Amino acid sequence: MEDFSKTLAFEVKKEIADRYFGFRKIIEEDSNNYQQEIIASTLLLEKRIGFDLLRIYALLQKDHLITRFFELTKLGDVLFFDSYISQSPTIRKRLFADQRIRGFFRKSRFRNMFFDVYTTLGEHVDSYRKKFAALIEEHEIIEEEIKLFYQKNDISGIMLFLRNLDGGGSGTSGSMSGTIDTEGAIAIEEKMRIQPPQSVEKFLPTLPPIPDFRSIKSELNKLINEAYAAQPALDLKKL
Repeated sequence: MEDFSKTLAFEVKKEIADRYFGFRKIIEEDSNNYQQEIIASTLLLEKRIGFDLLRIYALLQKDHLITRFFELTKLGDVLFFDSYISQSPTIRKRLFADQRIRGFFRKSRFRNMFFDVYTTLGEHVDSYRKKFAALIEEHEIIEEEIKLFYQKNDISGIMLFLRNLDGGGSGTSGSMSGTIDTEGAIAIEEKMRIQPPQSVEKFLPTLPPIPDFRSIKSELNKLINEAYAAQPALDLKKL
């Protein structure tokens, strides 16, 4: 009978552990995937949106024009800006090395380049926003998984059940034993507690969709004209 009791206790413990750690593993894998997706979105922000913005900066040059550009597009704070990058001839050449040059005249090439980059920026911002929204949803799912996990796995209750299953408490006496057991249980429970990952807003900026260039074309043309007037010798075709 004693062997049967031990075997039964072992099977019960195994079932509890399999259920607990199986569910926990799913949550941890989802959290890890979520964090990897945040890293991928950071790279998207830097390599695509950041590169588009550097091209815009290299064309506009002047700080007040760049600030005005962000006001028109409602993108918020100026991102990835460095006055040295925007004004360095060597870096400018690299920024436009793979860009298609359109237009017969220097100014038309300048204007076409600006609107081509602006269009690409809009596409990249849309892709980023979709990924951002998906990450928000993924974070909410993980939080729901953790909530469900604790609804189905009361750690304090499980530990009390296991102690009783092992005959815990029958051989102890005095207040000190109870205190040690309680403090130990609390410490273990804290170590086993699952913390949800931080929200995507902690890592990445929230970007609005930029306006279609046709809706603010007159304002953008003013920026382009002023920017070109400050550098009339610039010929993108000869970079």
